[in-house]
Amino acid sequence: MTPTETHPQSIDALLNQMTLEEQVALLAGADVWRTLPIPRLNIPSLKVSDGPAGVRGGGSLVGGTPTAAFPVGIALGASWNTELLREIGMALAQEAHDKGASALLAPTINLFRSTLNGRNFESYAEDPYLTGTLATAYVQGLQAEGVAATVKHFVGNESEYQRNTISSDIPERAMRELYLRPFEMVVKDARPWAIMSSYNKVNGTYVSESTHLLMDILRGEWGFDGLVVSDWGGTYSGGESLRAGLDLEMPGPGQARQELLELAQHDPATREAVRRGAGNVLRLIERTGILAQARDASDGAEQGVEHEEARALIRRAGAEGTVLLKNDGSLLPLPAGARVAVIGPNAASAQVMGGGSAQMNAHRKVSPLEGLRAALGEDRVTYALGCDNDRYLPTLDVPVRIDYLGQDGEVIATEEKQGSEVMWASFPEGIQPESFRARLSLTLTSPQDAEYDLSLYSAGLSRLTVDSEEIIDNWTNWQPGDTYFAFGSNEVRARQFLSAGEHTAVVEVTPKAVEKSVAGFSAVRLGFRALLEANALQEAAQIAAQADYAVVCVGTTGEWETEGVDRQGLNLPGQQNELVRVVRAANPRTIVLLQTGGPVLMPWLDSVPALLQGWFPGQEAGHAFADVLTGRADPGGRLPQTFVSRLSDDPTHPETPDLQYPGENGHVEYKEGLFIGYRHVDDAGTQPLFPFGFGLSYSTFELSNARMSAERIVPGDSVTVSVTVTNTGQCWGQTVAQLYVRDMDVKLKRPYKELKGFAKVSLKPGEAETVEVQLDMRSLAYFDDDRKVWVADAGGFELLLGQNSVDLPIDLKFTLDSEWIQELHWKRM
Repeated sequence: MTPTETHPQSIDALLNQMTLEEQVALLAGADVWRTLPIPRLNIPSLKVSDGPAGVRGGGSLVGGTPTAAFPVGIALGASWNTELLREIGMALAQEAHDKGASALLAPTINLFRSTLNGRNFESYAEDPYLTGTLATAYVQGLQAEGVAATVKHFVGNESEYQRNTISSDIPERAMRELYLRPFEMVVKDARPWAIMSSYNKVNGTYVSESTHLLMDILRGEWGFDGLVVSDWGGTYSGGESLRAGLDLEMPGPGQARQELLELAQHDPATREAVRRGAGNVLRLIERTGILAQARDASDGAEQGVEHEEARALIRRAGAEGTVLLKNDGSLLPLPAGARVAVIGPNAASAQVMGGGSAQMNAHRKVSPLEGLRAALGEDRVTYALGCDNDRYLPTLDVPVRIDYLGQDGEVIATEEKQGSEVMWASFPEGIQPESFRARLSLTLTSPQDAEYDLSLYSAGLSRLTVDSEEIIDNWTNWQPGDTYFAFGSNEVRARQFLSAGEHTAVVEVTPKAVEKSVAGFSAVRLGFRALLEANALQEAAQIAAQADYAVVCVGTTGEWETEGVDRQGLNLPGQQNELVRVVRAANPRTIVLLQTGGPVLMPWLDSVPALLQGWFPGQEAGHAFADVLTGRADPGGRLPQTFVSRLSDDPTHPETPDLQYPGENGHVEYKEGLFIGYRHVDDAGTQPLFPFGFGLSYSTFELSNARMSAERIVPGDSVTVSVTVTNTGQCWGQTVAQLYVRDMDVKLKRPYKELKGFAKVSLKPGEAETVEVQLDMRSLAYFDDDRKVWVADAGGFELLLGQNSVDLPIDLKFTLDSEWIQELHWKRM
C-alpha cells in the first residue's frame, strides 16, 4: 500500500454530503482503536495501533497477536543513525499492514528533562536537534509506506507524576528552543499526518484545550495540516477542546464530546470547528489510502507474520545502539574459544522492551544467555542467577480459564487465555465492561515442599484463593497504587507453604471506578515465585571463578521503566551492585552488561574493566549483545543522554523534592530553563559519569582537515562544515562526528554549546571519509522571548568538533556580519 495525496475538493465534497450528526460522529472513536465508519458514504473506519517499538495491533497490552519487537526509543537514539531510523519506520509500516492498522501511535519525542522520567526509554535523547533529526527519518520511512505517524506527546510531558492533571510551567525560551523544537523539525521536514496531544497542562491550560499550542503554533506557524488526536482519555471537554484544535477524542465511544451535536446546532463557532475536525479525520483516512478502497482497512484477522528481514534489522539495530562505555586493556571482544560465565537477573530473562503502552507480544525474546550460547556453543557458557531485580513477582505462563458470572454466581460465558496476567481489551458478547464479575482458574506447580511468594495487583477489585483457602484479599481493602498507568492497586504479597505438586488457584475480579481512568479498563496480575536460595551470590561467584570471562547482566526491567510512574531513583534494584562486586572479586575479567532505560549509579565502575550499556534492544536482544561481545559487530552506540554521577547533579533534582520535581499543588516548574543534560553540565560545572555523545569502538578514529565554506557570512547565508574522519585502528568500526555551535557574542544567556550537526561513519582500518554538515540561520539562533522572534546575534561563532560533548579538539570560527531575525508568521488554519 502506498500513501495517497489528499485532494481538498474531495474532502469538501464529502463534508458537504454529510449530515451534522455524521460529522460529529467522526470526532470520537468507535472503540479503543478505531474511528467510526459512515457506511452511507462509504467512509471506512481507520484503525490505529500503539507503537513506537512495534505494532501491537488491536489487542491487549498483554498477549494478543504476536509481532516484531524493535529496540526502544533510547536505544534507537543511541544509534545516532538517521538511515537506520528510516529503515525501521519502513519495517514498522509492514508490521502495521499485517495488523490492519493505518496509523501508528509513534514516535515519542519528548526530551530527557529528568533522569527519573519513567517513560524516557520511549524517547530518543536529551537534545532537541538529535531527537528531531532521528524522528524525522522515522516518520518519513513510516509514511512512505502508507502508514500515518502520530507524533507524541505534544507537549511538555517530561514526567509521569500526576500526568493527567499536572501543569508543566515552562518558560517560553525553553519551550521554543527545547521542548517544541523536535516537533517543529518533524512537522516541517517530515510532514506527519497526525499529532497526539499530551495529558498534561502547559502553563495552566490543558494542551488539548490550548488554542495557542494547537492552532497558533502547530497549525499557524508551522503549517501542520494533519489530525490532532488526544492521548487515550486525555480529552477533558467537548466544544472547548474541539474549537482549540483537538480533532479526535480517543478512545471511543466518546465521553467528553457527547454534547457536541447540541452545541453545534446553536453555536456557529462550534459548527465550524466540527466541520474542520471532521475534515481532518477524513484527510487522514484518505492519506492512508483506505478511503479509496471504500472498506475498512482493518477487515479480517490480524496477522502475526514474522518477517525475516525485520528480524535481521532488529538484530542489527540492537548492536548499533549498544554503547561501549569502558574497555580497559581491550578486554573485549571475547576471543574465540573463551569459556564464559553469564550471570545475573537479566542473563536468562530477556529484557527486550519497556512497560506500558509500548509493550507487546513479541515473536521471541532472546536472552543474553541464549545469544552467547548460540554464538560460543552450549559447552562454553555457564549460568548463575545471583540475585533478582523484580519489581513485582513474575507471572506464570500457564493456561487460564475465565468464567464470567451472573448475579447468582452462575457461569454465563467462558474463555481461555494464556498467562497469569489479564488485561481486558474485549469481552464475550453480553458481558458489560463496567460491571462484569470474573473467576480466573489456573494451576500452580510447586517443585518441592517449600514456602512460595504470591501476589496480586489489579485495576479493579481482586482476591486470590489457593486450594480453596483465601491467600490475598485485594477486594475489601483495595488501595490505589501506581500499577496500570496509576489506575491499579499496589502489589499485595503473601508467603505460603505449598507441598510439592499441583495446586488450584482462583482469582476473582470485578471493576472499580478510578478517577481519570479509561472507561471499562480492567486488569489483574497474579505473581508467583519460589524463594531465592540464600547462597545465590556465593554460587554466582563460584561459577564466575571457573570461567575465563564473566558477563554480569544487570539493570532494570519494563516493570521499573514504564508508563504511568516515574523511576524511584538511580540505584540498581535488589542486590545487583553486590552481585557485580562478588563476581569481580572472583574473576578479574568481568564485563558488565547493563540494561536500563537511562542512567544508574555504578559504585563498582572503577573495579570492572569493561562495561556495555545495552538498553532494551528488542526481541533479538541476546543475539545483538552476542554480536557485540564477540566482535561480530562493533558497538555502534553513543550516549543520547548524560549519565550523571549522582542524582543531585541532575538539574531537576535538588536535595529535597519541590516544585521543580516532581511538582507540588498541580504544578511542576521548569526552573532549569534551557539547562538540561549536557547544557547543565557546562553551566553548572558538574562532572558526569559519562558525557552526552560518548561511546567507544573496537577501533580508534581521528578527525582532521576541518574546513568551513566561509569565515564571514551575512544574514540568510548558510555555512557548510566538512571534516575528514579516519579509522586509525586495526579493525572495522563506527564513530559519530559531532558538531556543536557556541555563540561568542550573545546578548542573552545561552548554553555554552549546542549540538547542531552530526554524521555517523563506518570505516575499515586506514579508510577515511569526509563528511559535511550545513548550518542555517536557525542553527545559530535563540528565541528572544521579549521580542517574540528568533535571533542570531551579530558577531563571532565557534564551531566545536569531536566525538562526544567533552572531547572536542577541533574549533573553527566565523563571523555573522549583522543581526538576523526571523519573525513568527502565522495564520489561523
